Amino acid sequence: MSLATLDVPSNRLTTGTIPGGNPETSPRLRAVPAGTEARGFVLYVGLGEAKAAEAGTDLGSIVEQLKQLAAQLAPTVETYAAVALAPRGAGGRDVDVVRLALQDPAALAKHRHSEEPPEKVHSGVIVDVSRKRLVLDGETAALTYKEFELLQYLVLREGRTIERNELISSLWADGDDDDIPNERTIDVHVRRLRSKLGAYEDIVRTVRGVGYRFDHHADVSVRHASTPSPDFF
Repeated sequence: MSLATLDVPSNRLTTGTIPGGNPETSPRLRAVPAGTEARGFVLYVGLGEAKAAEAGTDLGSIVEQLKQLAAQLAPTVETYAAVALAPRGAGGRDVDVVRLALQDPAALAKHRHSEEPPEKVHSGVIVDVSRKRLVLDGETAALTYKEFELLQYLVLREGRTIERNELISSLWADGDDDDIPNERTIDVHVRRLRSKLGAYEDIVRTVRGVGYRFDHHADVSVRHASTPSPDFF
């Protein structure tokens, strides 16, 4: 089951309209999906008890008169009335309170959106494998593709020392011979990566005489896509 809406012309009929009114000025249903039929409607009335009293009436009387009007217009009509309650002093527009209390889908969606807390700035390092990016204290670091590949290779092999020749054979396997670094230039790539890590440069450790490694670090979190990274093993 779903809801449709009424398209009300600017010169809509006023109170007291009876069946058989001018179809050019009567409200029309819109957004009705194929294969469905209208079975009734909801009229959200935003009116607090105090405002009703100021107008010399009360909610019960208004409800009863609306029911009588509906029966006058269509004798076989079935009606059901529900009153929306809210804590005293809750504030907000009466009609919005009513729509929320009676579970109007559009009002609920708007309310959920307004209640979403602002995204918190993550303090520390995020290695976002899904988007191929590095975030430092909420700011995206300007890593080159190869620098990120180098960091990702180490992070996804947490706790294992990676030799320089393994980095070369794994990260530059598809490159031209002229582009493939030697073990000494791997150190240059690591230094550049560390310089962009700033205060977090120590997450890439040097194992003297062997290579590099990444150990579990409280400041580092890794985000994966819904499917594993092709580099994950």
